[in-house]
Amino acid sequence: MDVSKVPTPVKRVVHLGTRSYGRLTAPARMTPSFLICGGQRCGTTSLYRALAAHPVVLKAVLHKGVHYFDVSYDRGMGWYKGHFPMQRSAEKIRTRYGVDAQTFESSPYYMYHPQAAARIAADLPGAKLVVLVRDPVERAYSQHHHEVARGFEQERDFGNALALEAARLHRQEHKLATDPTYYSFGHQHHAYRARGEYARYLSVMAQHVGRERIHVVESERFFAEPEQTYDEVCRFLGLPTDLGHPPFERHNARPRKSDMDPVLRQDLTEHFAPHDDALITWLGRVPIWRQA
Repeated sequence: MDVSKVPTPVKRVVHLGTRSYGRLTAPARMTPSFLICGGQRCGTTSLYRALAAHPVVLKAVLHKGVHYFDVSYDRGMGWYKGHFPMQRSAEKIRTRYGVDAQTFESSPYYMYHPQAAARIAADLPGAKLVVLVRDPVERAYSQHHHEVARGFEQERDFGNALALEAARLHRQEHKLATDPTYYSFGHQHHAYRARGEYARYLSVMAQHVGRERIHVVESERFFAEPEQTYDEVCRFLGLPTDLGHPPFERHNARPRKSDMDPVLRQDLTEHFAPHDDALITWLGRVPIWRQA
């Protein structure tokens, strides 16, 4: 059956039924041992698919991103566990490979939502977090193009969208941090500069889950040296590295119609300079995009 040809209303009914079944069977389901938490437009889909192809990894049942710890936390842990494979599937893997199976999901907004890290620490004690980072100037431009293409951004001019960012995000982070029921469309979709200030988000995550449980990957290096980078991620996650490599492909890349305005590029480069410097302590070296 070609799922792509199934009408959207039918897909919604199927997904609803699957989630209901998943909630009922939650006690018999796996709990994620790791998460890809971000950053947005940094190659998370490509890494997700590579890790999902690992022989002892079982991915989320319906979607790569469940978005539980950011925008769906009110649904409860039973709803969340309903998205993951049954324990019997994990037992088959253990029988075949002699190691515990792992499951995971990828929700890039987890890195940025003010309450996500604390929720992860409380509900998934011991879970490891993988974070991808990318040249923040290119990331911001890519995000704007992506949001326009999806219909989430009406301002098609990147410079104008940057100029609107401060007003759009005014007090949004504070409201999200103090009100667990609050949702901000602007915070999730229009934070072009803010999303590239990686070190400050990583510091918050480390305060809650511990720095030793966070692994940071430069997406430029992942695409340039996929086998070596993939093996490093697997070692961090405790996954066997002797079971071969999956095909490495680039996903969700969108062609651009024009290059970034040089003045905007220089402005963003200067804005991100101190944030890139702060990232050095996480990477142990100057970020690839800053290397001459």
